Amino acid sequence: MEDLQQLQKKLGINFNNLDLLQQAFVHRSYLNEHQFAPGHNERLEFLGDAVLELIVTEYLFDKFSDKPEGELTALRAALVRRETLKEMADELEFHKYLKVSKGEAKNAKDQAAMLSNTIEAFIGATFLDQGLEVVRKFITEHLLPKTDIILQSEAYIDAKSHLQELAQDKESITPTYKVISESGPDHNKIFEVAVYLGSHELAKGTGNSKQAAETDAAAHALESYNAAH
Repeated sequence: MEDLQQLQKKLGINFNNLDLLQQAFVHRSYLNEHQFAPGHNERLEFLGDAVLELIVTEYLFDKFSDKPEGELTALRAALVRRETLKEMADELEFHKYLKVSKGEAKNAKDQAAMLSNTIEAFIGATFLDQGLEVVRKFITEHLLPKTDIILQSEAYIDAKSHLQELAQDKESITPTYKVISESGPDHNKIFEVAVYLGSHELAKGTGNSKQAAETDAAAHALESYNAAH
């Protein structure tokens, strides 16, 4: 528990239930080689994901009163996506505290997912132990400053990449796109595109190119997904 004491000091957060803090850093694979009564961190990750989205959504809603819903959704998606949370985990050196099996420790491909999930699990544990305001302070200090960088780079515009990442992570399926219709003259065509997971249609989008219509469809699909979760 010594390392986690150092982490608490670094973050200025003192847990009442240290088992809860430790559980946030226990990957499922670790339990194949060790016993840990509270279990792995996936339930905490589930809770932390919801708390994270709430705080980020509230922040963006208050900060950008002039932005439409679709743009706010895309910006939120960029803030809570795997790469952003992994970057946050790297900055906080969460890898030093993460407990995984020896095999998983060598699997570099899964490191981004494990670290981003650990951020969410830590948020869930902090919410249970310390309450919403402490979590809000943590996210405000360590994640929300990335908003300006994302805006400047326009990274949040890539809805297709985020939808693909989400679909592969949650459903193990890659989204596909199909042109439903084309209208207008050749110099000013309007394309309508539908995005699917398997045979299930997620959403439709329109644009003056196939790429733009696909991006619009992906953004609508993300809106629907976030509304349902």
